[in-house]
Amino acid sequence: MVKKFKRHTISAALPYANGPVHIGHLAGVYVPSDIYVRYLRSKEEDVAFVCGSDEHGVAIELRARKEGKTPQEVVDFYHEQIKSSFEKFGISFDIYHRTSAKLHHETASEFFEKLYCENKFTETTSEQFYDQNEQQFLADRYIKGTCPTCSFPEAYGDQCENCGSTLSPSELKNPKSMLSGEAPILKETEHWYFPLDQYEPWLKKWILEDHKEWKSNVYGQCKSWIDNGLKPRPMTRDLSWGIPVPVEGGEGKVLYVWFDAPIGYISATKEWAKQEGKNWEDYWKSEDTRLLHFIGKDNIVFHCVIFPALLKAEGSFILPENVPANEFLNLENNKISTSRNWAVWLHEYLEEFPDKQDVLRYVLTANAPETKDNDFTWKDFQTRNNSELVAIFGNFVNRAVVLTHKYFEGKVPSRGDLQPIDMEVIASIASIPKKIEDALNQFKFREALSSMMELARAGNKYLADTEPWKLIKEDEGRVGTILNIALQISANLSIVCEPFLPFTAKKLAKVLNIESKKWAEAGNVDLLSSSHQLNQAELLFEKIDDKVIEVQVNKLLETKKMNDEENNASELEVLKDEIVFDDFVKMDLRVGEIKTAEAVEKSNKLLKFTVDIGLETRTILSGVSKFFTPEEMVGKKVVVMANLAPRKMMGTESQGMLLFAENSDGKLVNVNPGDEAENGSVVA
Repeated sequence: MVKKFKRHTISAALPYANGPVHIGHLAGVYVPSDIYVRYLRSKEEDVAFVCGSDEHGVAIELRARKEGKTPQEVVDFYHEQIKSSFEKFGISFDIYHRTSAKLHHETASEFFEKLYCENKFTETTSEQFYDQNEQQFLADRYIKGTCPTCSFPEAYGDQCENCGSTLSPSELKNPKSMLSGEAPILKETEHWYFPLDQYEPWLKKWILEDHKEWKSNVYGQCKSWIDNGLKPRPMTRDLSWGIPVPVEGGEGKVLYVWFDAPIGYISATKEWAKQEGKNWEDYWKSEDTRLLHFIGKDNIVFHCVIFPALLKAEGSFILPENVPANEFLNLENNKISTSRNWAVWLHEYLEEFPDKQDVLRYVLTANAPETKDNDFTWKDFQTRNNSELVAIFGNFVNRAVVLTHKYFEGKVPSRGDLQPIDMEVIASIASIPKKIEDALNQFKFREALSSMMELARAGNKYLADTEPWKLIKEDEGRVGTILNIALQISANLSIVCEPFLPFTAKKLAKVLNIESKKWAEAGNVDLLSSSHQLNQAELLFEKIDDKVIEVQVNKLLETKKMNDEENNASELEVLKDEIVFDDFVKMDLRVGEIKTAEAVEKSNKLLKFTVDIGLETRTILSGVSKFFTPEEMVGKKVVVMANLAPRKMMGTESQGMLLFAENSDGKLVNVNPGDEAENGSVVA
């Protein structure tokens, strides 16, 4: 027996406020959660749809350092950008909060203090990585190294973005500090640990026995974690940016971002309830409330294992009924990468495709990565718009409305005797809402969208088969029946398409001259009464031209080209094969002096130098910004390969190569010929 809930608390993963939202985020979390919430609201359910910016943690500090800003300045900018993008795209949060808010700090601190006072933590001294140069402990994201699972050389200390493995810094091979580039040392520090291992028996029963209905990708990842044995996890970090640890001995430490962030759902609900005059505890502590978390697959362990265990330890909160996590969306057969700018950014899409929010919502739902990774391509985007939304959905509604205006002065004609073809399509009207509902209740959004389009296809086929434009001179009554049924299909579409295509639903309701209707009315073939006056037809969708798609494809190709150039520029040449003396004398190595140095715009690695090599001054690009600042390089003596063929990188011609040596820890050092060597001197 399916349990009936009085209300629903729906959370969408808090986007991290160190960059904009892209289509991977939308497909994985925000479009499916919004579809589900709009469906519940259409059924007149009591829903709290909460989200907000995740504004603490190491990545914020890193971006702030890089941009020369404070962490607060960084999160303020991205919070407003993300919030605005969601609003324009039609993601219908009841509240979009933020974890830097005072109420959130208070909520997270109170949660921690309660567990602390009830002895739910253990104070443990452990060895953690420490950067001697920077004189600070390194959080997991401050450390990079080689992934022990896939050998990716740029894995973070908490996760490998190449294979998705969850890691700890001690598992990395050749770990390096992202602050100094040096190999960190281990140093003792004290933190508060949550004994997750003590909750393993409970989690086994709660997930593996009581929630077998969870999606296979979610259930499987949880089972793997539990089967491998759970370990205590630190709930505090040695950082300056975050929520200060609110107990004695917590000076200089903050709450772990994965302790802090999920509590953001609670603090957001508190703020919303205060604004709406509701009791927030009804949505978090009442057994007749259903809690759902919409997330991406990289957050499964935190929302299904760690956060529920914390809620269980606290004792007064309900637990999630389901966590319908999606897999990843790729872009043009390559993994989306924010660092490489390989993404379709939401704020840019909204500018470049005005009034086409529903096209992207449709395509992302049709390609939703529900149980495995899926791919977005601009060609598929164009095809689905032109061949499905325009040619089927839009064409059907436009025909029905235009013909009604042409033959019946825009008034809904009455229905006469029904023929078998009419009865068949009326049966479709009645059956499809249930199909959509069944799919949505199982979080099968692709299937639900397909069933919605099935109604549009049925209407389009109905008009094509009956051809009322040919019958009008012979049998006006028959044409009236056909158009009445077509318009009833259109009215039903305005209801069942709303969760998926909210902007289109509003336009369609305006054309039909009706108020938005609720889900209970879907399937009714008498939504429009005879003689009801329609408004003039309005195109719901428009074709997207090849040239528009070419612009987007070329933008990605340019990004790929820039990434390739940057990668090539950062690879230092190393002689491995034996050479003869004649090969050596071909190289013109000269002493130079760096006169100016600056970062290259849109590059994470390149520095641009002007170098005096005696007879002339050269412009040389080198991928060394990870190891040197422009300021410290000015005035340095360097060795230059002067006869290397010029090469254009990032729009600038590089006229030579600077020589550096690589230490055993991977750090580059300048090959310094000494101050007494004159500019232009030949290295022999």
